[in-house]
Amino acid sequence: MTGFGYNINGFGAFPDRDSGVRASGGTKTISGIYTIHTFTSSGTFAVGDVGTYGSDAIEFLIIAGGGSGGRQHGGGGGAGGYRSSVGSENTGGGSSAESRMSVSEGDYTVTVGAGGAAVTSGGLPGNAGGNSSFNSVTSTGGGGGGGWADASYYDGRAGGSGGGSSLSGNGGSGTSGQGYAGGATGSSPTFPNGGSGGGSAAAVGESASGLSRAGNGADGLASAITGSSVTRAGGGGGGSHSPNARGTGGSGGGGNGGTGQVTVGDDASANTGSGGGGSGGNTLNSGSGGSGIVIIRYQT
Repeated sequence: MTGFGYNINGFGAFPDRDSGVRASGGTKTISGIYTIHTFTSSGTFAVGDVGTYGSDAIEFLIIAGGGSGGRQHGGGGGAGGYRSSVGSENTGGGSSAESRMSVSEGDYTVTVGAGGAAVTSGGLPGNAGGNSSFNSVTSTGGGGGGGWADASYYDGRAGGSGGGSSLSGNGGSGTSGQGYAGGATGSSPTFPNGGSGGGSAAAVGESASGLSRAGNGADGLASAITGSSVTRAGGGGGGSHSPNARGTGGSGGGGNGGTGQVTVGDDASANTGSGGGGSGGNTLNSGSGGSGIVIIRYQT
């Protein structure tokens, strides 16, 4: 049985529901005309039938794990790389949505990147998040925030989005089409206030404000691929040398920075790909990055 209306290729005849893609894997839901598979951990997307819509049928959102914050007045972690093919939305780094994906019958490995581990000793830079991937598309893990122990640690680390710097370092660079750079720190190495914020899918991390405040993590990017708008991939806030001056995590799950010898850097929210907060004092840990997520949808 066929009808007439709007299908994935425009207006025209469309087949009944059995002619669409049939697949399993992840958590499967339906929203309007779309079937959605959400992977919060690695797994398999198994395609049993490509139906009428097999050619360029798949829309995706692939977010890598976020980087962790640096330790000791550390920079915030950068968000994981953000790649999307949802036509009405941007992908990370301000780029337009990517092309939809074609599939054939068979099994496809889905990898969900882990968040970068928190730094628990020394003034070391944060750890990178793990890559997330599906089929031919890979998102790059977020860069770690800069650390304080050595001049070679000051810079934020590069990644999907870059980590914020510590002391007088530079922000880590983001990856084109995935995310932005972390913020840079202009304060003196002899009397640092704190780190700069991590970059996100949507913006550059905020630079630390001299001795007044650590930098905020950049806000994340919203997607309605699941049927409702959810913001993910925010940058982590920088850690502060001074009390009450830490950077806040960006919207979408970024961790707040720590303050002095009072609070640790906060962990980023799981399955958002956001960056962890930088630590404040030299006895406190940084926040871990948030794990990534892979979401696949097609017209039912």
